[in-house]
Amino acid sequence: MKICFLTPEYPHHSTRSSGGIGTSIYNLAKGLIALGHQVTVIVFAQYEEATFEENGVTIYKLKNVSFKGLSFYLTQLKIAKLINKLYSEHKIDIVEAPDWTGCTAFVNVKCQVVLRLNGSDTYFCHLDQRPVKRKNRFFEKRALKRADGIISVSKFTGDLTNEVFGIKRDFEVIPNAIDTSQFEGSSNLSNEQTILYFGTLIRKKGSLELPLIFNEVYKKNNQAKLVLVGRDASDIITNNKSVWQMMQPLFDKEAFKNVTYLGSVPYSEIKNLINNASVCVFPTFAEALPVSWLEAMAMQKPIVACNIGWATEVIEDGKEGFLVHPKDHELYATKIETLLQDKTLQLTFGKAAKDKVLQKFSIEVVAKQSLAFYSNYISK
Repeated sequence: MKICFLTPEYPHHSTRSSGGIGTSIYNLAKGLIALGHQVTVIVFAQYEEATFEENGVTIYKLKNVSFKGLSFYLTQLKIAKLINKLYSEHKIDIVEAPDWTGCTAFVNVKCQVVLRLNGSDTYFCHLDQRPVKRKNRFFEKRALKRADGIISVSKFTGDLTNEVFGIKRDFEVIPNAIDTSQFEGSSNLSNEQTILYFGTLIRKKGSLELPLIFNEVYKKNNQAKLVLVGRDASDIITNNKSVWQMMQPLFDKEAFKNVTYLGSVPYSEIKNLINNASVCVFPTFAEALPVSWLEAMAMQKPIVACNIGWATEVIEDGKEGFLVHPKDHELYATKIETLLQDKTLQLTFGKAAKDKVLQKFSIEVVAKQSLAFYSNYISK
C-alpha cells in the first residue's frame, strides 16, 4: 500500500517548527514502513520547495501560494495538482490529512481522502470557550463533509467534533502512537522528588494552573522540585507575549526557588528528563490524545493528569495514574504528593502504564489498525 500524508508540519531539520500532528505522522509512518508499505509526506506552508527521501519516507516540501485574498484556495489547487500527479504515476494510493484549519476543503483529487481528527481549531476554541474564526470553521466543516473517511484519535474528539459542527459523520477511533523502542524506561526511582511537565507553556495545557498546584505541593513537601520543559507561548486571552512571565508571579516566593524552567530542549534529551522524574504532570484543558502522555507512560512514569474528556481513554484513574480537574489545585497537589512519598505506588502505576502503551498505543498496533481502515477506501 502507498500512503500519502498531507500536513502543515513534519519533524525534520529542514522544515518549519513541528508539533503534535507532525510527531504523530512521523511515528505512524515509521510503523507503516516497518510493515512493508510506502509512505509519502507532502508538507505545505514551507519557506522553500524541495523533494528528498529520509528513513524510507519520500518528502515533498511546498511553499504556499501568495496572492491577496486567494492564497488558501490557490495553495489547495497546487496541493491537488501534486497529489493527482503522484496518483497518476502510481506513487500513492490514498491521502490522509489532519482536520486542523480544513487543509483539504478545496483539494479535489482522484484518490480517496481520509481525515484524522487530532482536534480542529473549532474544536479547541470550543474547549477553550473562546470564539473561532469564521473562515477556519467554514474550511474545517467543508473538509469534514467532503472527506471519504474519518479517523478520530479518541472517541471524545470524534463525538465533540460532530457536535460543534452540527454534523453526523461516522468515524473510527484509532489513537496516536509512539515508537516504544525509543522510550525504554528503567524504572528509575529518583530521590530528588522531581515533578516534570513537558509541553508548550500555554493556557490550554493548564500552564497557569501549575504554579497554584505546585504551591500546594510545596506546603506539604518543601523538598519537591518542579521542572518545566517546552517552548514559551503567547496568551490568546490577554495577548501577553509570554505565558512563562504570567506564571512566575503566581508561585509563592519560597516555592519558586524549587522551580526550574529549561525552555525548549532537543527531543533526544526529553527521555533523560522523563527518566529522572518521579511524577509527570499534565493539567491540560484541551487535547485530543496527547503523545506526551504516552511517552511518559512508556517510560514507566506515573502521571497526574486532567480528568477531562479524552483522558479516560488513555489513563484509568488509580491504575496508571491519577486524574484530577486542573482547577482543583489542592486535590491535584495531594495526588502528586501521594506518589512522591510512595515508591511502591510509583512502580505499580509505571508498570501498568507501560503495559497499556504496548497493548494499545504502539506504532505496530496503530499502523495495523490504520492499514485496515485505508484498505476499505482503496478498494473503492
